[in-house]
Amino acid sequence: MSRGVMQPSQQKLAEKLTILNDRGIGMLTRVYNIKKQGQVWKACGDPKAKPSYLVDKNLESAVKFIVRKFPAVETRNNNLAQLQKEKSEILKNLALYYFTFVDVMEFKDHVCELLNTVDACQVFFDITVNFDLTKNYLDLVVTYTTLMIILSRIEERKAIIGLYNYAHEMTHGASDREYPRLGQMIVDYENPLKKMMEEFVPHGKSLSDALISLQMVYPRRNLSADQWRNAQLLSLISAPSTMLNPAQSDTMPCEYLSLDAMEKWIVCKYYIAFM
Repeated sequence: MSRGVMQPSQQKLAEKLTILNDRGIGMLTRVYNIKKQGQVWKACGDPKAKPSYLVDKNLESAVKFIVRKFPAVETRNNNLAQLQKEKSEILKNLALYYFTFVDVMEFKDHVCELLNTVDACQVFFDITVNFDLTKNYLDLVVTYTTLMIILSRIEERKAIIGLYNYAHEMTHGASDREYPRLGQMIVDYENPLKKMMEEFVPHGKSLSDALISLQMVYPRRNLSADQWRNAQLLSLISAPSTMLNPAQSDTMPCEYLSLDAMEKWIVCKYYIAFM
């Protein structure tokens, strides 16, 4: 076989899917906490829930200017003069927020790279055949989509990133090296669903194949309690003669698959591929 052909076994796809899924849950937690802080401030007026620079009336005009010009950098404007004396504190107090957004960008890069590799390797997805691989693939798509949607709903994201970069420019004489790409990502994902619809066009076949494989599993799991009782699916004594025989099924892992997880996969596919 040609040396240029990608081999799935050489790409360690299962390992990468597992690592990125774990990483994605951590990123979701961090981004959600930032969003939640903004909601607490908005609902209760708690000044401790937001960085002080976003609630200080004396800096309000400067913050609005940065947001209006985002992601452009204009450090010499008179509107920003009042931020000069606060630059050290801004760097110190906004670093955690800023680098959380940087980590989101890096996570996005790794996810996109892996999805491209999966397509290049023409990986076969079928929940009834390679359960773990297919489940992890679909979980990663949902985690990534959820993360980018939550990110777009953090109202203060432009102010935080713009303020940090301004302080970095004033302190070090140059923008943070991650700022150009980060600023562009924030702009690109103003409408995350529209952006991801474009992103997932090349991944449509892999995603569709994985979801189509649910056609035998989902209907059986999506039954009412009465239907389960009538079919005696949960009865241990419905067939006494077979009680001692071990269950034999090629799709045993699917029997423990959460209905909620399957519905998330289906809804996610609908939003990023059909809207």
